[in-house]
Amino acid sequence: MANTFDLNRRTFLRGTGAALALPFMESLSHAKAAAELPRRMAFVYFPFGVALPKDGAPGSEWNWFPKAGKTAKDFQFRSVLKSLEPLRDEVTVMSGLSHPRCRGLGGHDTGDTWLTGHHLAAPTYSNTVSVDQLAAQHLGVSTRFPSLVLSSDGGVGEPTRSTTISFSRTGRPVPALASPKQIFAKLFGQTTDDQLARQRLNNTQSLLDLVLANSKSVRGKLGTRDQAKLDEYLDSVRDIEKRVEQSQRWLEIPKPRVEEKTLDLSATPKGPEEYIRVMYDLMYLAFQTDTTRLATYMIGQVAGATTIANSFPTAAGQQANWHGLAHGAGKKPEALGKFDQFLVAQLARFLTRLKDTREGDGTLLDRTMVLYGSSNSRTHNNNNYPLLLAGGRGLGLQHGQFQQYDAKTPFANVFVTMFDRMRLPIDRFADSTGGLDALVG
Repeated sequence: MANTFDLNRRTFLRGTGAALALPFMESLSHAKAAAELPRRMAFVYFPFGVALPKDGAPGSEWNWFPKAGKTAKDFQFRSVLKSLEPLRDEVTVMSGLSHPRCRGLGGHDTGDTWLTGHHLAAPTYSNTVSVDQLAAQHLGVSTRFPSLVLSSDGGVGEPTRSTTISFSRTGRPVPALASPKQIFAKLFGQTTDDQLARQRLNNTQSLLDLVLANSKSVRGKLGTRDQAKLDEYLDSVRDIEKRVEQSQRWLEIPKPRVEEKTLDLSATPKGPEEYIRVMYDLMYLAFQTDTTRLATYMIGQVAGATTIANSFPTAAGQQANWHGLAHGAGKKPEALGKFDQFLVAQLARFLTRLKDTREGDGTLLDRTMVLYGSSNSRTHNNNNYPLLLAGGRGLGLQHGQFQQYDAKTPFANVFVTMFDRMRLPIDRFADSTGGLDALVG
């Protein structure tokens, strides 16, 4: 006999005049197959590379990478990653990977390329679509927000110094949110005037229809170069049109209710521990409520002394800013190592929270892949990115290993593997040569 309580969680409360997007509830979904549960990806970036003292050298315990053993599973976390020990079976550390097309870029130019793998060439420094936004083209229709784009600095920054790691299908930076209060309001704030919101969306839709209609008569009068510019502009208009259509649909569905008092929304970058924690907490809640299935967080960007996040180490008790610590890591690896240790502890807290939250016959972490890393090994060195992939065991990933690759293996192969686990029809990205078999169980 069919389970009469096997209800779709997005429409569970529709009969009472509401339709809350609820967390997965086992008592209402006994018959729901695990394959129907959400698949998610999160990408977390930090700048300036890490300390990499050689084994036996002073401060070698502050090398970011684990101490390798005889096999990939026989490794030891050093001081920086030590807080991940309880999560050992949920994590794979990778060394040797990088984007071949980006190795020749300036060390401070590669944050823009971490999720695109694209070479930024003068004079335009144009980029291509990032991994999360490509995935959003396939998954975005399933959630209120196709993706959640966060950074400590917010906005878009400038070419090669962007304050976001997300780029649209035309290579334009996607503005990042930085204020916890603003992010919470976007995700969970309750609309007080839905009729006004509908009217604004209808007006926007009418305007877009007019622009698209008039463009047909204009295009034939333009030269080749101007036609290309118009086509790029119209692509942006169509993107807006899709977002408007999606917003109109979601206006009929109330946002999930989340208690604001459970978060420290007053946190600012002046207190990096509280601030980074609440950013992770917001990603966690967005995943738990199925408000989005894709998230990016740029903890800091690589412009140097001009960014907000550059002061995080001094606010956390270090004697130099982030850029200064990175440049001094060759002689003083402990200083940068301790700050990286601090960052990894915040990541471990986020992963633990995902792991402790039940979903179906597993956990949120089982169906969430979290990629954490940088686009430099050392400052200004664009090889051997420090990378860590966590979660996704319910999607077929295997962990508890330290995989060491050589320069022939492009970083984009990690993305291809993640796409495969997300069941997306994308078998190539940037300069990928295939997936990484060692990551798949």
